[in-house]
Amino acid sequence: MKYADFQDIKIPRIALGTWSWGTGINGGNSIFGNNCQEPDLRPVYKKAVEYGFNLWDTAAVYGMGSSERILGKLIKDDKNILVSTKYTPMGIFDPPMEKVLNNSCNHLGRDTIDIYWIHSANNVKKWTTQLASLLKNGKIKYAGVSNHNLAQVKQAKSILEAEGLKLSCVQNHYSLLFRVSERNGIIDWCKENNVTFFAYMVLEQGALTGKYSSENPFKSGSRRAGAFTPNVFKQIEGLKSVLGEIADKYSVDQAQIATAWAISKGVVPIIGVTKEHHVDAVNASLNIQLEKDEILELEKAATATGVEIKGFWEDKQK
Repeated sequence: MKYADFQDIKIPRIALGTWSWGTGINGGNSIFGNNCQEPDLRPVYKKAVEYGFNLWDTAAVYGMGSSERILGKLIKDDKNILVSTKYTPMGIFDPPMEKVLNNSCNHLGRDTIDIYWIHSANNVKKWTTQLASLLKNGKIKYAGVSNHNLAQVKQAKSILEAEGLKLSCVQNHYSLLFRVSERNGIIDWCKENNVTFFAYMVLEQGALTGKYSSENPFKSGSRRAGAFTPNVFKQIEGLKSVLGEIADKYSVDQAQIATAWAISKGVVPIIGVTKEHHVDAVNASLNIQLEKDEILELEKAATATGVEIKGFWEDKQK
């Protein structure tokens, strides 16, 4: 296992994601068009643990607790697992953060959460203040913000520092096809301020794995099918071709090259896993060291697609 420094501990160089676990609102069935339940995922979890992957990312909003409950059953009694989950502010009727955190703890079978995130930038001051309270009372160990732009990240950091606390991490959408956090300076700022940047949707929900195409699109009716239509898949064929050429050189799949690219940028990718071979691929990604010219070739091909798809939940991040 290869590790990254994270505050006062080490974490795997890649975190594993559970967005597609379970069903319900914002669950795997509606987003990805699948139905992954605990019996399906137990061998996936077991293989990941055998490799040494012990950081799992979820959120209360994924299946409205469905993902957390499945993960909780799998990690039961395993104190070596690090858990990352999130609070998602939506509007004026949001429940108190501590109430949602307590529900997450119950789902996950934990008294404390290792990494807790504010999942959107809706009212940064209000929710960062509540995040500070949870740090102080020991309910969470590390605090992060997700889907925030640079000004909002700095605001959250300032609020925490005023309480003698630290912002440990930022989690934003970041892939070859969505490099906003690079352009707006968040990634460089994180490196300069000892804040770890976690990248989600590195594989664009499967679009950069090589498995899907205009002839083999995502399942109709899923959210990802609405974003990556057959026409969009045609637009990214050039990028997929470059991914394929580099993958052939390293005797791996396209997904592993896209993941290795993210690692080369100094971020911690969060890669979703629903099958055992996904875990094998993630582990193999750790051993790929892309050359500088390969990184540039990938980025040039990505830019040439003209494709940059943002989820409706994401802030403009300018």
